Amino acid sequence: MPKVLVSDKLSKTAVQIFKDNHIEVDYLPDLGKDKDKLLEVIGQYDGLAIRSATKVTEKIIAAASNLKVIGRAGIGVDNVDIPAATKKGIIVMNTPFGNSITTAEHAIAMMMALARQLPEADASTKASKWEKNRFMGVEVTNKVLGLIGAGNIGSIVADRAQGLKMKVIAFDPFLTPERAMALGVEKVELDELFARADFITIHTPLIEATRNIINAEAIGKMKPGVRIINCARGGLIDEAALLDGLKSGKVAGAALDVFLEEPAVDNPLFDLANVICTPHLGASTTEAQENVALQVAEQISAYLNTGEIANALNFPSITAEEAPRLTPWVKLSEALGSFAGQLTEDAIKGIRIEFEGAVAQLNTKPMIAAAINGVLKPSLGDINMVSAPQIAKDRGITVETTNRDQQGAYEGYVRLTVITEKQQRGVAGTLFASGKPRIIQVKGINMEAELTPAMLYVTNEDKPGHIGRLGTLLGNLGINIANFNLGRAEVGGDAIALLSIDGVVTADQLAQIASLPGVRQAKALRF
Repeated sequence: MPKVLVSDKLSKTAVQIFKDNHIEVDYLPDLGKDKDKLLEVIGQYDGLAIRSATKVTEKIIAAASNLKVIGRAGIGVDNVDIPAATKKGIIVMNTPFGNSITTAEHAIAMMMALARQLPEADASTKASKWEKNRFMGVEVTNKVLGLIGAGNIGSIVADRAQGLKMKVIAFDPFLTPERAMALGVEKVELDELFARADFITIHTPLIEATRNIINAEAIGKMKPGVRIINCARGGLIDEAALLDGLKSGKVAGAALDVFLEEPAVDNPLFDLANVICTPHLGASTTEAQENVALQVAEQISAYLNTGEIANALNFPSITAEEAPRLTPWVKLSEALGSFAGQLTEDAIKGIRIEFEGAVAQLNTKPMIAAAINGVLKPSLGDINMVSAPQIAKDRGITVETTNRDQQGAYEGYVRLTVITEKQQRGVAGTLFASGKPRIIQVKGINMEAELTPAMLYVTNEDKPGHIGRLGTLLGNLGINIANFNLGRAEVGGDAIALLSIDGVVTADQLAQIASLPGVRQAKALRF
């Protein structure tokens, strides 16, 4: 009989689900805080059900000799060393959609409390001051709410705000005009959102593109008296810049549920009367806790009893029989998606995936999920192969697939095309006999390039001297080239250089590459 450890505070109903599925379970909700004790006992268990208190480190995973699955009740898995788990063959699952309504409602509650200064008014009244004239609030009716991020949670916030008769504008690189119309929001660029919004609420993952998305420069572009809400992730707001904005009066108030450093016990923002702070309560409702606990118990039970994989962050849904042949194609599909996703800067309307030859005869569902995940992950960050198709659907991104028999020289290949408002960008790849993935076409230009962890993509006018200048510049910048792959459409037309490089290209180095004569685009890619 499989054995599961519940090391965080989960609903007792989840424990009953394990028992109903003939799984032995130890409910020790405080064990996750004791690293030494967890290290001592983890080897006894086939499954581990956690929330955020348990830190599943590389050391814990090394000691988990029987562990097959880790289930996180909630979306964030910062407390799990996923690469270490993957290396050891441990499936890591989460429950990506269980907290959406709760978090959206918390953002709305924070906005209302901010508009009417409720925490300060409550404290004043309880202190017997009765300062009725001190707490002059503002209405939210007819105000402009600026939504940064219009995904699952953001779209719920938009719906609730419209019920309050607010005008909702949204910035989201993946928000298409059709999806914006369906949500009833106006799609705008970020600078316009800053200039127009009376209230700003953030609902994006924390990735490099969104880190400090609200900083001193952004605050300088905002309306005087703007109010800012963050119930998403710490690090999306430059807290020092926000402090200055609040002190100067440019920002009338802020409501924060998340902080750069948590637990937040000594933060200068706490000293300001116009700041409302809560201890990361976005998912803290009875309903949300119950939902994610039941979901994670059901997922772990299904995996341990039948091998079914749901909401896995480090492995797609593949049967044991399919795995040896299918897994390399899944990895190729995700890499092709990531390639296209890293090059795409406009809102995505559609993704087209074509399977030709031998690969078209396989189970393409995990490949499709992997490809979508690859496309969206550079911008959305906190998604996986299971949640990616649903997220694409929620955002109005159409996914079209085609399977056909072999027609060209390759026994099998995958072509992925990203469709935006402005253009279509396609990339194709195949597997060589060694099982290694290869790029065979980019933007209709034939080439052959091995996919490596760090690559440099440069498009330019096909003119003499460009390759020499590029190579010289890379040498001067200290960028070592492992492989140099070239392709062009026609003499004097578009040309592509795809380079495998050692190390990371900095933003300054990339800017220098992009400034070379004739360069149309330069991107540093990571796989």
